[in-house]
Amino acid sequence: MPVAEATAREDSLDDLVAPLRAQPATAAILCDIDGTLAPIVDDPEAAEVPEAARRTLAALGLSYGLVGCVSGRRASAARRMVGLDGLHYAGNHGLELLRPGDQEPRVDPALGRHAGAAREFVARLDGEVLGEIGMRIEDKGPIQALHWRNAPDDELAAARAAEIAALVEREGLVPHLGRKVLEVRPLAEVHKGSAVRALIGEARGIRAALFGGDDVTDLDAFAALRALRDEGALDLAVCVGVDSPEAPEPLARLTDAAVPGPPGFLRLLDLLAEPAG
Repeated sequence: MPVAEATAREDSLDDLVAPLRAQPATAAILCDIDGTLAPIVDDPEAAEVPEAARRTLAALGLSYGLVGCVSGRRASAARRMVGLDGLHYAGNHGLELLRPGDQEPRVDPALGRHAGAAREFVARLDGEVLGEIGMRIEDKGPIQALHWRNAPDDELAAARAAEIAALVEREGLVPHLGRKVLEVRPLAEVHKGSAVRALIGEARGIRAALFGGDDVTDLDAFAALRALRDEGALDLAVCVGVDSPEAPEPLARLTDAAVPGPPGFLRLLDLLAEPAG
Protein backbone atom coordinates (compact mmCIF):
# COMPACT_ATOMS: atom_id res chain seq x y z
CA MET A 1 0.00 0.00 0.00
CA PRO A 2 2.03 3.02 -1.18
CA VAL A 3 2.10 5.96 1.21
CA ALA A 4 1.07 8.34 -1.56
CA GLU A 5 -2.09 6.31 -2.12
CA ALA A 6 -2.78 6.17 1.60
CA THR A 7 -2.44 9.95 1.93
CA ALA A 8 -4.76 10.56 -1.03
CA ARG A 9 -7.44 8.32 0.45
CA GLU A 10 -7.14 10.06 3.81
CA ASP A 11 -8.87 13.11 2.32
CA SER A 12 -12.19 11.26 2.53
CA LEU A 13 -11.86 10.38 6.21
CA ASP A 14 -14.19 13.16 7.36
CA ASP A 15 -17.09 11.71 5.38
CA LEU A 16 -16.18 8.17 6.42
CA VAL A 17 -16.28 8.82 10.17
CA ALA A 18 -19.19 11.28 10.15
CA PRO A 19 -21.84 8.59 10.89
CA LEU A 20 -19.85 7.36 13.90
CA ARG A 21 -19.35 10.89 15.24
CA ALA A 22 -23.06 11.60 14.79
CA GLN A 23 -24.08 8.81 17.19
CA PRO A 24 -21.04 7.93 19.30
CA ALA A 25 -23.02 6.14 22.02
CA THR A 26 -23.93 3.41 19.52
CA ALA A 27 -20.48 3.22 17.89
CA ALA A 28 -17.40 1.10 18.62
CA ILE A 29 -13.80 2.21 17.98
CA LEU A 30 -11.40 -0.74 17.96
CA CYS A 31 -7.79 -0.98 16.83
CA ASP A 32 -4.53 -2.85 16.85
CA ILE A 33 -1.64 -1.44 18.91
CA ASP A 34 1.78 -2.19 17.38
CA GLY A 35 2.11 -0.44 14.04
CA THR A 36 -1.26 1.26 14.48
CA LEU A 37 -1.14 3.22 17.74
CA ALA A 38 2.57 2.70 18.40
CA PRO A 39 5.35 2.83 15.79
CA ILE A 40 7.13 -0.45 15.08
CA VAL A 41 10.58 -0.58 16.71
CA ASP A 42 13.38 -3.15 16.66
CA ASP A 43 12.76 -4.13 20.30
CA PRO A 44 9.03 -4.78 20.92
CA GLU A 45 9.55 -4.14 24.64
CA ALA A 46 10.62 -0.58 23.79
CA ALA A 47 7.46 0.20 21.80
CA GLU A 48 5.39 3.08 23.18
CA VAL A 49 1.96 4.54 22.55
CA PRO A 50 2.41 8.30 22.12
CA GLU A 51 0.89 10.47 24.83
CA ALA A 52 -1.23 12.27 22.23
CA ALA A 53 -2.84 8.97 21.18
CA ARG A 54 -3.40 8.05 24.83
CA ARG A 55 -5.22 11.35 25.47
CA THR A 56 -7.43 10.98 22.42
CA LEU A 57 -8.35 7.37 23.28
CA ALA A 58 -9.27 8.48 26.80
CA ALA A 59 -11.53 11.17 25.34
CA LEU A 60 -13.16 8.69 22.97
CA GLY A 61 -13.83 6.37 25.89
CA LEU A 62 -16.02 9.05 27.50
CA SER A 63 -18.41 9.35 24.56
CA TYR A 64 -18.32 6.20 22.43
CA GLY A 65 -20.19 3.05 23.32
CA LEU A 66 -17.13 0.83 23.05
CA VAL A 67 -13.43 1.68 22.75
CA GLY A 68 -10.85 -1.08 22.80
CA CYS A 69 -7.56 -2.49 21.59
CA VAL A 70 -7.14 -5.89 19.95
CA SER A 71 -3.54 -7.04 20.13
CA GLY A 72 -1.21 -9.95 19.63
CA ARG A 73 0.32 -9.04 22.98
CA ARG A 74 -1.09 -10.49 26.17
CA ALA A 75 -4.11 -8.51 27.36
CA SER A 76 -2.41 -7.29 30.54
CA ALA A 77 0.65 -6.20 28.54
CA ALA A 78 -1.58 -4.36 26.07
CA ARG A 79 -3.27 -2.48 28.91
CA ARG A 80 0.08 -1.53 30.43
CA MET A 81 1.36 -0.32 27.07
CA VAL A 82 -1.69 1.83 26.34
CA GLY A 83 -1.95 2.94 29.96
CA LEU A 84 -5.75 3.33 30.10
CA ASP A 85 -7.69 1.10 32.47
CA GLY A 86 -11.05 2.28 31.13
CA LEU A 87 -10.71 0.63 27.72
CA HIS A 88 -11.49 -2.93 26.65
CA TYR A 89 -8.55 -5.15 25.65
CA ALA A 90 -8.41 -8.37 23.68
CA GLY A 91 -5.01 -10.01 23.97
CA ASN A 92 -3.28 -12.95 22.32
CA HIS A 93 -5.42 -12.35 19.23
CA GLY A 94 -8.63 -12.94 21.16
CA LEU A 95 -7.65 -15.73 23.56
CA GLU A 96 -7.87 -13.20 26.41
CA LEU A 97 -10.44 -10.47 27.12
CA LEU A 98 -9.78 -7.79 29.73
CA ARG A 99 -12.67 -5.46 30.49
CA PRO A 100 -12.54 -2.14 32.36
CA GLY A 101 -12.18 -2.83 36.07
CA ASP A 102 -11.02 -6.43 35.63
CA GLN A 103 -7.76 -7.33 37.35
CA GLU A 104 -7.19 -10.50 35.35
CA PRO A 105 -8.17 -11.34 31.77
CA ARG A 106 -10.84 -13.87 30.95
CA VAL A 107 -9.39 -16.72 28.89
CA ASP A 108 -11.45 -18.20 26.07
CA PRO A 109 -12.91 -21.47 27.42
CA ALA A 110 -12.21 -23.12 24.05
CA LEU A 111 -8.53 -23.16 25.03
CA GLY A 112 -9.11 -25.95 27.54
CA ARG A 113 -6.49 -28.70 27.37
CA HIS A 114 -4.65 -26.88 24.55
CA ALA A 115 -3.22 -24.21 26.87
CA GLY A 116 0.33 -25.57 26.93
CA ALA A 117 0.53 -27.12 23.46
CA ALA A 118 2.36 -24.25 21.72
CA ARG A 119 4.87 -23.85 24.55
CA GLU A 120 5.62 -27.59 24.49
CA PHE A 121 6.22 -27.46 20.74
CA VAL A 122 8.61 -24.49 20.93
CA ALA A 123 10.49 -26.10 23.83
CA ARG A 124 11.43 -28.95 21.48
CA LEU A 125 13.10 -26.58 19.00
CA ASP A 126 16.86 -26.12 19.12
CA GLY A 127 17.16 -22.79 20.93
CA GLU A 128 20.87 -22.53 20.25
CA VAL A 129 20.37 -22.77 16.48
CA LEU A 130 17.51 -20.26 16.62
CA GLY A 131 19.74 -17.86 18.52
CA GLU A 132 22.53 -18.21 15.99
CA ILE A 133 20.29 -17.09 13.13
CA GLY A 134 18.80 -14.26 15.18
CA MET A 135 15.41 -15.70 16.13
CA ARG A 136 14.00 -14.73 19.52
CA ILE A 137 11.29 -16.68 21.35
CA GLU A 138 8.52 -14.68 23.01
CA ASP A 139 6.47 -16.56 25.58
CA LYS A 140 2.89 -15.29 25.46
CA GLY A 141 1.41 -18.15 27.43
CA PRO A 142 -0.90 -20.14 25.13
CA ILE A 143 0.69 -18.48 22.08
CA GLN A 144 4.42 -18.63 21.36
CA ALA A 145 6.12 -16.24 18.95
CA LEU A 146 9.40 -16.47 17.04
CA HIS A 147 10.73 -13.03 16.05
CA TRP A 148 13.54 -12.28 13.61
CA ARG A 149 13.35 -8.49 13.19
CA ASN A 150 17.01 -8.12 14.19
CA ALA A 151 18.32 -11.24 12.43
CA PRO A 152 21.65 -10.71 10.61
CA ASP A 153 20.35 -12.65 7.60
CA ASP A 154 16.66 -11.91 7.11
CA GLU A 155 16.21 -14.41 4.28
CA LEU A 156 17.78 -17.25 6.24
CA ALA A 157 15.58 -16.52 9.26
CA ALA A 158 12.46 -16.28 7.11
CA ALA A 159 13.27 -19.60 5.45
CA ARG A 160 13.73 -21.26 8.83
CA ALA A 161 10.43 -19.77 9.98
CA ALA A 162 8.70 -21.33 6.97
CA GLU A 163 10.21 -24.71 7.84
CA ILE A 164 9.03 -24.40 11.44
CA ALA A 165 5.56 -23.38 10.24
CA ALA A 166 5.31 -26.64 8.32
CA LEU A 167 6.27 -28.55 11.47
CA VAL A 168 3.65 -26.64 13.45
CA GLU A 169 0.94 -27.79 11.06
CA ARG A 170 2.08 -31.41 11.32
CA GLU A 171 1.73 -31.14 15.10
CA GLY A 172 -1.91 -30.07 14.71
CA LEU A 173 -1.18 -26.52 15.84
CA VAL A 174 -1.74 -23.30 13.91
CA PRO A 175 1.17 -21.33 12.38
CA HIS A 176 0.59 -17.67 11.65
CA LEU A 177 3.18 -15.56 9.84
CA GLY A 178 3.19 -11.81 10.44
CA ARG A 179 5.73 -9.02 10.12
CA LYS A 180 9.01 -10.85 10.79
CA VAL A 181 7.28 -13.09 13.29
CA LEU A 182 5.90 -16.64 13.32
CA GLU A 183 3.24 -17.31 15.91
CA VAL A 184 2.43 -20.81 17.09
CA ARG A 185 -1.23 -20.86 18.11
CA PRO A 186 -3.21 -23.64 19.76
CA LEU A 187 -6.56 -22.93 18.08
CA ALA A 188 -7.59 -21.86 14.58
CA GLU A 189 -10.99 -20.47 15.53
CA VAL A 190 -9.66 -17.83 17.92
CA HIS A 191 -8.23 -14.73 16.22
CA LYS A 192 -8.74 -10.98 16.02
CA GLY A 193 -12.02 -11.53 14.21
CA SER A 194 -13.41 -13.64 17.04
CA ALA A 195 -12.15 -11.00 19.48
CA VAL A 196 -14.05 -8.27 17.63
CA ARG A 197 -17.21 -10.38 17.68
CA ALA A 198 -16.84 -11.00 21.41
CA LEU A 199 -16.26 -7.33 22.28
CA ILE A 200 -19.16 -6.06 20.18
CA GLY A 201 -21.39 -8.89 21.32
CA GLU A 202 -20.85 -8.01 24.98
CA ALA A 203 -21.53 -4.30 24.44
CA ARG A 204 -25.06 -2.96 24.35
CA GLY A 205 -26.60 -1.08 21.48
CA ILE A 206 -23.59 -0.97 19.16
CA ARG A 207 -24.74 -0.39 15.58
CA ALA A 208 -21.57 0.97 13.93
CA ALA A 209 -17.95 -0.02 14.32
CA LEU A 210 -14.50 0.96 13.07
CA PHE A 211 -11.34 -1.12 13.21
CA GLY A 212 -7.84 0.10 12.42
CA GLY A 213 -4.90 -2.22 11.79
CA ASP A 214 -1.67 -2.62 9.88
CA ASP A 215 -0.87 -6.33 9.66
CA VAL A 216 -2.18 -9.55 8.17
CA THR A 217 -3.68 -10.56 11.55
CA ASP A 218 -5.95 -7.52 11.35
CA LEU A 219 -7.62 -8.86 8.22
CA ASP A 220 -9.61 -11.25 10.43
CA ALA A 221 -10.98 -8.23 12.32
CA PHE A 222 -11.97 -6.54 9.05
CA ALA A 223 -13.75 -9.69 7.91
CA ALA A 224 -15.60 -9.99 11.22
CA LEU A 225 -16.86 -6.40 11.06
CA ARG A 226 -18.17 -6.88 7.54
CA ALA A 227 -19.78 -10.20 8.46
CA LEU A 228 -21.55 -8.54 11.40
CA ARG A 229 -22.84 -5.89 9.02
CA ASP A 230 -24.02 -8.48 6.49
CA GLU A 231 -25.74 -10.40 9.30
CA GLY A 232 -27.61 -7.27 10.35
CA ALA A 233 -25.85 -6.95 13.71
CA LEU A 234 -24.22 -3.70 12.53
CA ASP A 235 -25.48 -0.96 10.24
CA LEU A 236 -21.99 0.33 9.45
CA ALA A 237 -18.55 -1.31 9.34
CA VAL A 238 -15.45 0.79 8.65
CA CYS A 239 -12.08 -0.87 8.04
CA VAL A 240 -9.00 1.37 8.12
CA GLY A 241 -5.57 0.20 7.01
CA VAL A 242 -2.44 1.74 8.52
CA ASP A 243 0.30 1.99 5.92
CA SER A 244 3.93 0.99 6.36
CA PRO A 245 6.75 -0.33 4.17
CA GLU A 246 5.98 -3.82 5.54
CA ALA A 247 2.20 -3.68 5.10
CA PRO A 248 0.85 -6.92 3.57
CA GLU A 249 -0.51 -6.54 0.04
CA PRO A 250 -4.11 -7.57 0.90
CA LEU A 251 -4.39 -4.69 3.37
CA ALA A 252 -4.66 -2.16 0.52
CA ARG A 253 -7.47 -4.13 -1.15
CA LEU A 254 -9.50 -4.84 1.97
CA THR A 255 -9.76 -1.41 3.57
CA ASP A 256 -12.34 1.35 3.23
CA ALA A 257 -9.61 3.93 3.82
CA ALA A 258 -5.89 4.01 4.43
CA VAL A 259 -3.77 6.34 6.57
CA PRO A 260 0.00 6.90 6.58
CA GLY A 261 1.34 5.14 9.66
CA PRO A 262 0.50 5.70 13.33
CA PRO A 263 0.51 9.51 12.88
CA GLY A 264 -2.20 9.12 10.24
CA PHE A 265 -4.23 6.88 12.51
CA LEU A 266 -3.92 9.40 15.33
CA ARG A 267 -5.36 12.03 12.97
CA LEU A 268 -8.29 9.68 12.39
CA LEU A 269 -8.80 9.29 16.15
CA ASP A 270 -8.70 13.07 16.53
CA LEU A 271 -11.42 13.37 13.88
CA LEU A 272 -13.55 10.85 15.75
CA ALA A 273 -13.10 12.86 18.94
CA GLU A 274 -14.34 16.10 17.37
CA PRO A 275 -17.97 16.98 18.15
CA ALA A 276 -20.39 16.34 15.29
CA GLY A 277 -21.70 19.48 13.69
